[in-house]
Amino acid sequence: MNWFKLSAIVFVPLLLLAAGRAQTPNPGQRLTPSEIDSISPTGAGAGTSGVGGIQTRLLKGDPNKPGLYTIQLTIPANTRIEAHTHPDDRVATVVSGTWQIGYGTVFDEKKLKALVPGSFYLEPPSVAHFARTGNTAVMVQITGYGPTGTTYVGKGEGK
Repeated sequence: MNWFKLSAIVFVPLLLLAAGRAQTPNPGQRLTPSEIDSISPTGAGAGTSGVGGIQTRLLKGDPNKPGLYTIQLTIPANTRIEAHTHPDDRVATVVSGTWQIGYGTVFDEKKLKALVPGSFYLEPPSVAHFARTGNTAVMVQITGYGPTGTTYVGKGEGK
C-alpha cells in the first residue's frame, strides 16, 4: 500500500470526525435555571403557536433546520391558543404554572386537561391540539426534530 492511500485511510476519517465535532460547539452543555434565564428570549418564533406575548428561549439546535432542538416557552396568563398542528414529532414538559391542553381540530373547553409542573405531554406530527393558560403564566419545554412549523386548523389563530 502506498503512502498516499495509507494517509487517506487514516486522515480522512479523522478529518470527518473533527468537522462533526466542530458543528457542536458545546457537546456537554449543562444549564442551571439561572443560566437558562440569562438566555435572551425572543418573541413567538419557530416551534410556537405564534401567538403574541409568548417568549421563546432556544436551548438546543435550530427549529428551522433539520435536527434535534429544544425550546423553552413562557406563555402569558390568560392566553388562548386555537387548534393547530406541527409537522414534527414533539415532546414537552411543564416547568411552571398550570398548562391546559387538549387534542382536536377545534378549541373545546371540555377536552382540556390541566397539567401542573413536572407533567409531560406529546405533540405528535400533524395532530391538532389547543391550549390555554389561567391567571398565571406557564413555562413549557418542547423538544422536537426540525424543521418545525405551525398550521392552524378550525377557526384559526386566537388568543
